[in-house]
Formats: sequence, C-alpha cells, structure tokens
Amino acid sequence: MADTLTLFTSIGLSEQKAKETLKNESLSSSLKEAITQAQRVHGASGVDKAMGTLLYSMASRLKDTKRLAFLSESIAQRKICTELQLAAALDFVKGHPQDPINQKEFDEACGVGVVITPEQIEEAVEAVIKKHKDQLLKERYHFNMGLLMGEARSALKWADGKVIKNEVDMQVLHLLGPKTEADLEKKPKAQKAKVTENDVKVKKEEVAVNGDAVSGEGKSLMEQLRGEALKFHKPGENYTTEGYVVTPNTMNLLKKHLEFTGGQIRTRFPPEPNGILHIGHAKAINFNFGYAKANNGICFLRYDDTNPEKEEEKYFTAIKDMVEWLGYKPYAITHASDNFHQLYDLAVDLIRRGHAYVCHQKGEELKGHNVPQSPWRDRPIEESLVLFERMKKGLFAEGEATLRMKMVMEDGKMDPVAYRIKYTPHHRTGDEWCIYPTYDYTHCLCDSIEHISHSLCTKEFQARRSSYYWLCNALDLYCPVQWEYGRLNLTYTVVSKRKIIKLVETGVVRDWDDPRLFTLTALRRRGFPPEAINNFCARVGVTVSQTTTEPHLLEACVRDVLNETAPRAMAVLEPLKVTITNLPENFKTDVRVPDFPADEAKGSHTVPFMRTVFIEQSDFREVMEKGYKRLTPEQPVGLRHAGYVISVQKVIKDTQGKVVELEVTCCSSETAEKPKAFIHWVSEPLVCEVRLYERLFLHKHPEDPSEVPNGFLSDINSNSLQVISSALVDTSVKGAKVFDKFQFERVGYFSVDPDSTADKLIFNRTVTLKEDPGKI
Repeated sequence: MADTLTLFTSIGLSEQKAKETLKNESLSSSLKEAITQAQRVHGASGVDKAMGTLLYSMASRLKDTKRLAFLSESIAQRKICTELQLAAALDFVKGHPQDPINQKEFDEACGVGVVITPEQIEEAVEAVIKKHKDQLLKERYHFNMGLLMGEARSALKWADGKVIKNEVDMQVLHLLGPKTEADLEKKPKAQKAKVTENDVKVKKEEVAVNGDAVSGEGKSLMEQLRGEALKFHKPGENYTTEGYVVTPNTMNLLKKHLEFTGGQIRTRFPPEPNGILHIGHAKAINFNFGYAKANNGICFLRYDDTNPEKEEEKYFTAIKDMVEWLGYKPYAITHASDNFHQLYDLAVDLIRRGHAYVCHQKGEELKGHNVPQSPWRDRPIEESLVLFERMKKGLFAEGEATLRMKMVMEDGKMDPVAYRIKYTPHHRTGDEWCIYPTYDYTHCLCDSIEHISHSLCTKEFQARRSSYYWLCNALDLYCPVQWEYGRLNLTYTVVSKRKIIKLVETGVVRDWDDPRLFTLTALRRRGFPPEAINNFCARVGVTVSQTTTEPHLLEACVRDVLNETAPRAMAVLEPLKVTITNLPENFKTDVRVPDFPADEAKGSHTVPFMRTVFIEQSDFREVMEKGYKRLTPEQPVGLRHAGYVISVQKVIKDTQGKVVELEVTCCSSETAEKPKAFIHWVSEPLVCEVRLYERLFLHKHPEDPSEVPNGFLSDINSNSLQVISSALVDTSVKGAKVFDKFQFERVGYFSVDPDSTADKLIFNRTVTLKEDPGKI
C-alpha cells in the first residue's frame, strides 16, 4: 500500500488525492498499470506532472480497460499531450471497440503530430476579431469574449486554449485600449418576465394529438424526442452506450442488424395483458411511439403474454384501443407467445452452453434477494437437457422444477428463473405448452428477435439491464440497448392492478373504467381528450428521474383542450322554476347561442325560450347579501343570450318554506339598466342524469402507511360521486353520442357516458371551470 501511495505521489498527485484513489480499487488498479506502462518508456522517475495528470484523467474516465495499455503508451510517447487530445482519444476507442485499432485513423482523430504555430493562432484570432469588430467597439468589454475564444478554438482545434486566450486578450486590448470606469460597471441583467398561469397554458395552436404537444418549457414532445435531444446512440452504434457489453462477435451482429433494419430506429411498447393501462402508461406510450415517430422509425405493440393465469381477451382489446385512442398506430402487433418455439430452442442452447440448469428449489425459496446458491447449479449439462425436456412434456408438478440462468443481477438476485411450470391453458396457444418463460428471460430475446434498436423502459428495470445484456451475449445474439426513464406517478390515486381489483371487488368503484380512477379507459369515460393527456406528458417532459405530479396539472391540460373544442350548452343541475308573467301563455321563440362565444364564426345553435324557464337554485337568494350579484327580490339579473333582464315579483314556497317558484317580469336588456350579472337558464329542456366526481382518496399518498396507517381502502372519499338524476339540459345536446363533450356554461365540462340510453342522456363532469371559488 505504501509503495503504491509513493507511486501515485511520484506523478504529481497530492498525498490526499493519492489516498482517495487507493480507496477506489478499480481506479487504483488502472492507474497503477498506466504508470507502470509509462515508466517502461521513461524510466521510474521520467513521468512528469503533466503526463501524470493525463494518465490519471485517462484511468478515471476509461470504461473499456482493454484499451488502457494502448492509451497509456500514447500518452507516454507524447502522442497525446493535452486534455483535448485525451478526450478525442477516449471517444475514438469508445467508437472502435474491436481490435485492431487503425493507428492512422486514431492519429488523425486525436491530432497526433499536429503543430499549431504562434503565427497561426495570431491570424485566427485576427480573423475572429475582424468579424466582430463593430459589435466589439459598440459593447467594448461588455462583449461576450467567450464567443471570440470559441470561434478561434473551432478554427484551430488542437491549439492550446491558454495560448489562444492570451492572444485574444492582447488583441482586444490593442483594439479597445485599457478598461474605463464605464467598462468596469456591471452590465444590467435583463429582467425576467413574470410567468402567469395563463402563460403556462398550452396555446390554441399548440394543442395537438399524437405527441405534437408542447411542454411547459416550450418544447414539443417531438422536439424533446428528436435526434440528439436524448443523447441516445445511433442505430448500429450500440457499443457507444455506457455499460454496453462488447463481445468478439458484437460488430458482426450489429452489421447484420443494420442490414436488416436499414439503420431505422425501432422501439416497442410491451405491456402485460393482465390489466388496463393507466396514466403512467400514457408516458410510456408517448415515449416509445413518440421517439420512433420523431425520428422516422417504427414502434411495435408487443403483448408480454407469458403468464396465462392472468391474461384475458378484454385486456388485449383495451390496450390496443388505448394506444390508438392516444393517436398512435403500431407498426405491427406482436406477442411474446409468437416466439414460444424459438424461445424454447434458445433455452436449450443456453443449457448446452453451460449457462442454465434445471433446479428443484420451491417457488417460495426463490423469492427475495438472499436466495442461497442452488445445490443443482453444477449439475451436468446433459442431465439438465433431459430434465428440461421432461418439464416441457409435463412430467413434473407445478413448482417442482424451474430452469434458472447462471448469473447475478445488479440488485444481487442470483440465478433468475427462465422457465416455470404452469398447467394453465394459454390465451393464444391453448394447452400446447405447460412451461412458460419469465420476463427476465423473454423480454431481451423478443427485443433481439424484433431487431429493436432502443429498448425503452422505466427506471425500476435498471437492475435488470446487466441480465438483459448477459443473456443476449450468452446466446451470441444481436443485443439492443436498454435505456431507462422515470415513471410518471399521480397523487390522490392508486394504479396497481391488484389494488384496483380490490376497489372493484369491494364495490368502491364500478369497474376499471370508473371515472374516479386514473386508468386510461376511466379517463376516456370521464371525458379527458387524448390530446390533453399527450400534452400533459409533454409538459411533464422526458425525465430520467421519477415524477410525482398532482392531478390539477393534468386537469389544466384538459381545460386547455376542451376550451377550444367543447361546444357550449346550458344546463341547470338544481332547477328553480321561473314564470315570466308579462309574457303570453303560449309565448315561444328561438334564441341563438354561439357554440364558442370567443369565436362565433365556429358556429351556433338555437334553444327555445318560453314563458317558463328554469334557473339554478343558487342563482337566487331571498335575502340580499353583501357582494351577491345575482337574482334577489331587490336585484334584477340578465338571462344569457336571451336579451332579457328579469325582476322578481313574487316568491312561491312549499309547506316547508322552501322556495319552489319565482314569478318575474322581463324587459329587453337593451332598454333596462345593465344588471350586475347574467345567469344561464333552460326552457323546455331535456331531463338528464349528471354525475359529479371528486377525488377518490382523501390523502395525497393513499398507499403510504405514514399518511394512511389503515391502508388505502380506509382512505376513500365518501363524497367522490354525486348523482343528480333530474338535471335539465338545453335541447342542443339532443342526439349527442357517447364521449361527446360540452361546456355547460358556468358549470363545467361534461362528457356523454356510455350508460346513456335513447330516452335519457347521462353526463359525467370531466373537470370544473376555472373560476374563482370565492366568487358569489
């Protein structure tokens, strides 16, 4: 240890830095080897501090240690003399993982032997200053000198940065002279404009389907996913990705992959068909399909149907419907079960290669991370082949045997299961198989079979990345790259399949599409437009970190879309009868109502106006209150769109003293004094059912024991659903179809529910209007 410490300090490391390096076993070993290599060229005392700094930087940044000797020698021979050259050298070896390295190409890429003269630097800086001379004279020392440096460096890639800076400083001083007092004053910072809630809105022209939504940072999802934005590898350059494992056959396999795909980006969305997709899946759909679309690629919808016990036809159908509802069309719909025969043959090959074995530990013993090493791990290959064949033929009971892979996962789990026995008929293959592959075995192999270029998955699968690469390489197959991104979570909800099933079984919700849930079918039923969900995913952005967001941000995206797309109608939820006594008994006229008052060119509809109308009970108060602007015995009110102002003449009550009818008179709004408010109304209306929804749970995190000690089922909001069976809606909604959307003026946004019949429409409140809750 002391000898190594002395070795490290001999190249210029401080004693503290040397001691820190010794704590890192991997770095310590690499650096020691690099110094030894350099000393072979220069002797024990011939490695100076400049060379030592480069050796340390190289050893700490190099991922592929088989290139250590080559780079150490390049530094020792003074081919690599600067940090700039070292960065280029590291990039070159990363992009050329296979031997032999082409020395000529390496030298050209790293500027080996390139000499930049002082005259060249002087000329390059002169050219840059001449280009910006007018602006320099105007702004003087407030000019961004970094721009001059950057352009000079671009012209002379391998020049010493310090020399360039000195030349820039000297020539600027010659042009401008010494700094004056004005030059020394700080440049005033441009004031940032305040961002209001309206500024954050997705503007009218920004509302779009199929991923062309705009994020809170002003970048559309397509822009976030396009080209270099994510720093993903280019097709066929998988080996440039950190952590990707290169084998002697990797480059040949990548070449064949490129021949097959033509360099096209290929992604997949691989849900298990054992539940309904939820809001978190919307991000996954937008990410997988969106990344392919943004880069002229293709995306598969692949059902991960490897567990026959939980799969149902309704889930297959619902998943496809939701993908298409969000605006995406799969390039092809595939199933893991399409590959069952090929997967079995690959499992046999894995055993033959000595990488898998048949094990008889029970299922419970295989759970968790502290699984003891199997006593069957070293059983002969031929024996495992025979036993695996017997598993396939159904000669073992369930749980009596599994096929396990000989590897340790990143989370410490040892020898994950590749195949297990299940005597359950499969949705597609019937009873052809009684052994089924696991996710850990199936996923990467199906990606390989489909020539996926970018295997995008949520962050929790990061622990499986090493097993993903290991299995493809163990079978000598094309290996895609796995990229992880952060999950999208919402507060005040649960999305676990098991927990939603519990909510359904206990009668808390009706089914997977109950509008209080955040499954995609539930959001569609509630009236959320797909564009709004895509806009929400764009606003959240493509993040690696896990995101937890509040529902009101999603609801804001919904309002933005519906404000532009949902025609207006009038509806009264709690009706109060109003008789206009100064109109004839048989009076009836049509009133024209714009579908979109802010843009009347988008159309209109007519509603009847008669002697009897209905208003909201809350729009009348018998006793005047300070600040109340609507109808009272002393205060008239206008009727929206009708052109009339009404004044109360008589208040009629039932035997319990409840107001049941008002007798009023009306006059034209053109001649009357302008009222303080205009209210909505209906006349000769349709009787409809309206369902009003609130949050299903009382707490933000219903699954968190510290917030909800008695479990999520104890956190149900008993007022999450209010049914109004006899709401009155104007006749313009007659003939509306399921999922048609409206804004009921002054009430909220509503959508037609599938429970509607020819005799009675049912409306779900999608979201409330954005009004000040304190407004009366």
